Amino acid sequence: MATSLQPPHEPLPRRHPVARQPERPPAATGPAEAPAGPHVLDNPAWASLTGPHRHLAETVGLAARYEADVSPFVAIADPHDPRSWADLATLVGPGNAFALAGVRDLPEGWATGQGGQGVQMVATSLRDAPDPEALPLGPDDVPEMLDLVARAKPGPFLPRTVEMGRYFGIRRGGRLVAMAGERLRPPGFTEISAVCTDDGHRGQGLAGRLVRHVAAGIRGRGDTPFLHAAAANTGAIRLYESMGFTLRRTTVFHFLRVPDGAGAAASAVGESL
Repeated sequence: MATSLQPPHEPLPRRHPVARQPERPPAATGPAEAPAGPHVLDNPAWASLTGPHRHLAETVGLAARYEADVSPFVAIADPHDPRSWADLATLVGPGNAFALAGVRDLPEGWATGQGGQGVQMVATSLRDAPDPEALPLGPDDVPEMLDLVARAKPGPFLPRTVEMGRYFGIRRGGRLVAMAGERLRPPGFTEISAVCTDDGHRGQGLAGRLVRHVAAGIRGRGDTPFLHAAAANTGAIRLYESMGFTLRRTTVFHFLRVPDGAGAAASAVGESL
């Protein structure tokens, strides 16, 4: 970090004394503002499942998840409330797998499976632009989309993930070689996800073009684009920063299974509160 070094001060010229102005009384203030509550991006899956994506949700009390063939992600209202974990255990069922994001501390017995560190980034100076080569993708394109995802591995993508938002792709010789689309929809925001390019077509800027195209549609309806990336994927993070995304927070992703008896144990703790 640069440090500014000041040269030694020369003697100041003598000045005539200046009358000191009386101090002004502090300006009157209104009632103290209440502290801001949690931001929707602190728990975007919950905000989506209980908001714009409620038609794709299955909910039990303080826990919600996407329908099984839409997305593996689940969410809870408050990770510090044992009742949320009890409802999650009831919703998912013992031994069943799910994905949970943004919760760093897990209750005892909820062993961590696969997972990792991530970053959440928000578009602050992104120049979005519709792309003439970006073609809309729908249910008829799902087999090709699943094939591209299997090769490029951008993250979870299931047969009905396309129902979460609008998806677009670029084709070469009729073959889908790049795509991107919308996933989580917390109120006022839309996540850009499934950004991927076939290995044989990387280095052509296709992913960046699709991100700008998807972002143009998001902003067109008044939402702010955001996205998640694996913390280890420094190349993608640098690309997104160069495009105008800013790091908002670090996060964590877990792929878990509900332990046997988790619902009953968490319920007992909740009743004692």
